[in-house]
Amino acid sequence: MVEFAAKKKNMDTRELLNILEEVKTAKLSPEQALERVKHLPFEDLDFAKVDHHRALRQGFAEVVFAKGKTPGQVAEIVKAMLRKKESRHNILVTRADAKTFAALKRYAKDAKFHPLSGVIAIERNKKITGKGTIVVISAGTSDIPVAEEALITARVMGNPAEHLYDVGVAGIHRLLGHKEKLARARVIICVAGMEGALPSVVGGLVGVPVIAVPTSVGYGASFGGVAALLGMLNSCASNVTVVNIDNGFGAACVASCINRL
Repeated sequence: MVEFAAKKKNMDTRELLNILEEVKTAKLSPEQALERVKHLPFEDLDFAKVDHHRALRQGFAEVVFAKGKTPGQVAEIVKAMLRKKESRHNILVTRADAKTFAALKRYAKDAKFHPLSGVIAIERNKKITGKGTIVVISAGTSDIPVAEEALITARVMGNPAEHLYDVGVAGIHRLLGHKEKLARARVIICVAGMEGALPSVVGGLVGVPVIAVPTSVGYGASFGGVAALLGMLNSCASNVTVVNIDNGFGAACVASCINRL
């Protein structure tokens, strides 16, 4: 199956040329080169098909969503990604727990676990590719786990990223005291629960894209973040766009794409 896929899917020409050059200089045997070529498109682990082409197509490697996977499955996926030493891309695992981190740590000694957001990051490349700063704002302290997921994702994807926490509309002077930081941002990620009003306020203060992230924080009528989601979708600030509830990772991905343009 993998061999067939290797024939059918496009390969990265630079990587293929590197492999051929290593064969030419006898750094690799033909058999070793064949093993590398077989896994260029994806690697079949039976329970998962690791997409080794993701970074070539989209600018960043496949991100592992840990929730619903066993610690062993996550560790095996990451192990397969680490085997691609020539790529040297950063690896990100979201929605993980301490058990998953313990399993993964056996293969990646430099992995860092951020328990508040459940993010595991393995930084193998410190190169900055973003053209400006991404600023991540949270309305309340309870929104910080989602905001941190966005912040770490943005940094691991090669962006300078700063945070500004607990500046919601209940005390709007807290936000207005940071106008200079807002003005420096190239993209803003705004995380809020309750009624989700903060992105509209931020959008009215800046001339850059504001990516709004509704959170599931709130009382009964917030409907687990649906009220904030609807409020953000109906924002009168025309530079505000919205991702799904609690999706800090998705917001940072979009912000990173914008910041590379």
